[in-house]
Parts: sequence; structure tokens; C-alpha cells
Amino acid sequence: MDLKTLQETPSWEWPEGADTMLLRILRDKKTDEAERLLAAELAGDFTVINDELAEELLAIACKGDEPQDLREMAVISLGPALESADMDEFEDPDFVPIAEQTFSKIQKTLRRLYLDAQVPKEVRRCILEASVRAPQDWHRDAVRAAYSSNDEDWNLTAVFCMRFVRGFENQILESLESKNPDIHYEAVCAAGNWEIDAAWPHIAGLITSEETDKHLLLAAIEAVAGTRPDEAPEILADLIDSHDDDIVEAAHEAMGMAQALAGLDWDEEGDDDPAR
Repeated sequence: MDLKTLQETPSWEWPEGADTMLLRILRDKKTDEAERLLAAELAGDFTVINDELAEELLAIACKGDEPQDLREMAVISLGPALESADMDEFEDPDFVPIAEQTFSKIQKTLRRLYLDAQVPKEVRRCILEASVRAPQDWHRDAVRAAYSSNDEDWNLTAVFCMRFVRGFENQILESLESKNPDIHYEAVCAAGNWEIDAAWPHIAGLITSEETDKHLLLAAIEAVAGTRPDEAPEILADLIDSHDDDIVEAAHEAMGMAQALAGLDWDEEGDDDPAR
């Protein structure tokens, strides 16, 4: 199986040895840059990421002579493994794709790179966005500094990170009013993740407005379950009849999550359809 076929195949159907192929491509600097970039992207998938791939991605991130976009992708691909390890806390080593020693090395190295002013800005942004998926003490100050920056790119990174780092409720609410659509989107995601009740009017408005673009609408639908789960069925009801399958699926998933969070049982209330 070549790299293109791998990209077009669901990762759970990837053949044995896919990790070895990706590792070989990443290590070969004579390979076409576009192929190495794709290999770096695929290497972060949970089905293949392991200590050896993680070490190679980290090595690429550290090398100033590697193409910048490859360094950025290598860092981003480390994020899912960091998050998995942080959530599991290595209670079940068979479930976590990387060893605790590798996890610790990645965290320490990424912090060192982030603090290095010689590292390109975009690489540092990716480092912050990837590393917060396993939050550490230093992240709060880094996110605060990024949010206070006059650089809108850093502002965007900060709001993205607020989805993972606690203590930024006011900044998230402020960012819901941002004119930057990307910052607005990340603020909606963060508000839903931290179940910020004060964000409800804004999120509800996005769902009921016919002008909300699909990307933002899907984020708002997911956020509903976290902000006010008991009101989710009513506000999502009309979306169940949408002609867009993605919106219908998102609405059903949000209703299921809301039901679990609110402890509701619509069947007992005499209505087995939460959309009514």
C-alpha cells in the first residue's frame, strides 16, 4: 500500500506495517517534501502512533533545517498521543500509544522549543496548540500572553488553547464577539467544553439564525449539550429535519449527550422522541 492509498483508506483498515512505512518516509530526506508532509500527518493517527514514530516527529520538530511546514505538522501530530496519555495517566499502558518516558520527553522538549525565540512563530504556535492537550502549569501564562498579544494569529492560538486550559471564562466570552471567524469558532468550542452558562444566549442565537455558516453551526450544536443540556431538545428540534445529514447527525449526538448530562429520560415523560 502506498501513501496515497493509505490516505484514502479508513485508518482502522490500514495494513500491518503502516507505521514502519511512515517512519521510513519521515526519515528519508530524499523523499518528496509533499510525501513527508503527508506521512507526518498520518503518523499522528491513533492506530499507528507509537514511541518510534513519536520520537521521529519530535526530532523533525527540533531540526531547524527541516521545512517549516513539516515541522509544524510533526508537532500537531503529537497532540492526540499527548492527550490520550494525559487522560489515561498510564493506568492502562496497553491503551496509551506511547510510553510514559516518551510522553515526558515530548512535554519537556516542546516546552524548551516554545521558549526558544529563534524557533519560527508558526512552529511555536503549533507547539502551544499541541502541548496544551496535556496541560501543564506553564501553559496558563503562555496562553495569557498569547491572548494579550497584538498579533491576531497568537490570539487565535490562545482561544484554541482555552478549550484545554482552565481559567479563561471571561476571555472565552469576550472572544464570542470577535469579528475574526476563526477566533469566534474556537470560542464557541471552548464555551461548550467548559459548560459556560453565560455563553448560552450567544450559542442559542447561532443555532436559530439562518445566517450561521455550517462550520460554526456544527460547533454551536455540540456546545449546546454542555452549556444547557436541559434546553437542548427544544432548540435542536428543528435541525432534526434538516436536509443536511451532517447537521442531523450532530443534532442527534448533541441530544444524546444532553440527555446524559441532564439525567433526563424522555421515555419516562411520555415522549420517546426528544425532538418533539
